[in-house]
Amino acid sequence: MVIIMRKTVCVSLPTPLAAAEDIHAHLIDQLNLALRRPGMFGGEVAFRVLLDHLLFVERQPEAWSELTQGWEERGLWTSTGPAGAFQAVFPAQMGGSEVASVYAEFAQRRGWLKPDRVLTGEEYDALTGRVRRWAAVDRTWPDVTAEFGPPSVLFGGSNPLYGKTLGYLSADPHQPMVVFHLWNGSEPESGSWPPEHDQPLLLAVRCGGGSFHGSLIFTPEGERRRPTVGDPCVTE
Repeated sequence: MVIIMRKTVCVSLPTPLAAAEDIHAHLIDQLNLALRRPGMFGGEVAFRVLLDHLLFVERQPEAWSELTQGWEERGLWTSTGPAGAFQAVFPAQMGGSEVASVYAEFAQRRGWLKPDRVLTGEEYDALTGRVRRWAAVDRTWPDVTAEFGPPSVLFGGSNPLYGKTLGYLSADPHQPMVVFHLWNGSEPESGSWPPEHDQPLLLAVRCGGGSFHGSLIFTPEGERRRPTVGDPCVTE
């Protein structure tokens, strides 16, 4: 009697990959989360990776070089990216929300940004028309929202102990975002915690699509907090 042993081989079939449209939508969702919570997602590194993937999916990788060239012309691009430009005008421990707002402007132009609120044309014109005069005195986070309403995008989370950035968008994607940069002193790791302020202080409003320095409207507090020449943290 002959017994024949048969060996059964299980072959795993490859898992079907997600459709390109689903990958694209997922990356956009991740970018919007990263912009709102830069500290949790790794800050600028996460923005660059997500932008690189999105531009690859859209078959426009050259848009990154065009973007950095435009930033360089505006004074926003340094050896450390946009962060270096902000180091020259803001104190340390901003938390990365200021850099997130710059990447969000590009995301807005690409149609990737998902705002929580969009200003009407009248609201946007009213904001841009009076913000320079309004920022001539010191303001806090509640002052901004009381005057202009909730932001289109809150960069940096809702905890008042941390700095954050508020972005206001018009329904017209060609209109530049109006950005309010708020600071609340040191981070917990610095040894000086909690901050002395109950609410983040407004340092500057960034408005307009021209040069970086020309777009900044400093409050008196922002002028006092600007790094001085010779500060080792200042990037020229």
